[in-house]
Amino acid sequence: MAPDDNNSEHRAFVSLGMFIIDEFSFADEDGKPTGKTVAPQIGGGGTYASIGARIWLPPSQVGMIIDRGHDFPAHIQDALNAYGPDMWHFRDHPNRGTTRALNAYRGEHRGFEYLTPRLRITPRDLMDTKLSHPRVLHFICSPTRAAAIMSEVKQVEDWHPTTVYEPIPKRSQDRCVPEELPALQTVLPDISVLSPNAEEALSLLSMPTNPTKQSIEAACSAFLDMGVGPTGGGAVVIRSGSMGACIGLRGSPCTWVEAFWDGEDNADKVVDVTGAGNSFLGGLGAGLVLNKGDVREATAYATVSASYTIEQEGLPRLSQVLDENGQALEVWNGESPHRRLQVLHDRLVAKGTK
Repeated sequence: MAPDDNNSEHRAFVSLGMFIIDEFSFADEDGKPTGKTVAPQIGGGGTYASIGARIWLPPSQVGMIIDRGHDFPAHIQDALNAYGPDMWHFRDHPNRGTTRALNAYRGEHRGFEYLTPRLRITPRDLMDTKLSHPRVLHFICSPTRAAAIMSEVKQVEDWHPTTVYEPIPKRSQDRCVPEELPALQTVLPDISVLSPNAEEALSLLSMPTNPTKQSIEAACSAFLDMGVGPTGGGAVVIRSGSMGACIGLRGSPCTWVEAFWDGEDNADKVVDVTGAGNSFLGGLGAGLVLNKGDVREATAYATVSASYTIEQEGLPRLSQVLDENGQALEVWNGESPHRRLQVLHDRLVAKGTK
């Protein structure tokens, strides 16, 4: 489970997720435009995951590939550079546009569709770049594509990354379906950390999709029984929104790390949950590197990363302040992630869950 320290000259965390420019439309329940407008924003699960890891790691230890089309906006380039230009590996495509998607809101429902063809990223794309052979590899895809990704990983000599897998349905489906379970079972022995959200986990297992802590723990145990990791020593972390995250490890009872913003006394902090799960898994990957593979502690890091992502529309804001010794200190949305981590630890200790 611990990321390979013998691979320390390479990046700590790399995501195979895509970069997308998100566009938006807004209508009421009857489909009538509301008049609300939002400028195109940085999007994509890989982007949010990379920022989730960047909250804990310097730019030189994080990375993803960005396919930059002829229409790549200057303001988005500037926004990405603000997080540290070294974390991005750009591939320029002068003959095509940047991948874009439409987020179409109709009342409270959000529809999603790609406006341009996708350029999927595979482990082979990382080779011969500064992102090659990362210690933690994150990917977001269907179980069938996950198997193809792991097949490529195995073809690379002397590379044994910790794999963080976020299963999502095929685009033709609204959610992961039980028919995908056999493909998932096939790839699970190659996965270090399996992390579906609660609804996807229950749907895959043909369980009622109204999540409760009891049903989520049952799902965690069911996935573990299928054999996660090469010797069954992998982990399951089910992301469960305001309930927190359920952690399953072989031979141990399921445990929980509560959400930083639980939606009860701090509902005003939850502005937009888009990308929160991706950011969570970036924080998890960073936490695994910084804590020698301790999944429970890494989940606390993940929880803090997600807490920043849900505080606004789009990505969290990075800035610097001076500490009491006059040293520059990075803060996100004006707060130190290490302070939030301590707050979360204190809360878990007070509730007897740490």
